[in-house]
Amino acid sequence: MERIDKLKEFLKVTPTDSFLKHALALEYIKIEKYEEARTLFEEVLTNSPDYIGSYYHLAKLLENLELPDLAIKWYEQGMEAAKKAKDNHAYNELQAAYEDLDS
Repeated sequence: MERIDKLKEFLKVTPTDSFLKHALALEYIKIEKYEEARTLFEEVLTNSPDYIGSYYHLAKLLENLELPDLAIKWYEQGMEAAKKAKDNHAYNELQAAYEDLDS
C-alpha cells in the first residue's frame, strides 16, 4: 500500500499526470482492484491518447475481466495510436495480443 499512497500523494500535486495514473493502475491490478485500474487507464487514454502503453494494459485487464469485445476495441485503438506514433514495438505487441484474443 505504501507505493499506492505515494502515487496518490504525487497525483494530488499533478492530477493529470498520465505516468502517475498508469503506475497507480498497475499497482491496483496487483491488489485486484480491477475497476479502479480500469478507470485510471481509461482516464489516461481519454486525456492522452498517445500514451501507448496503457492500451495494452487496459485491453489485457478487460480480457481478464472476460470483456473480450471491449478488449478488442482497445487493442485496435492502441494499434492505431502506435502506428500513428511510429512505435513498431508497441504495435507488434498489441497486434499479437489482439490476434491471440481474436482467434
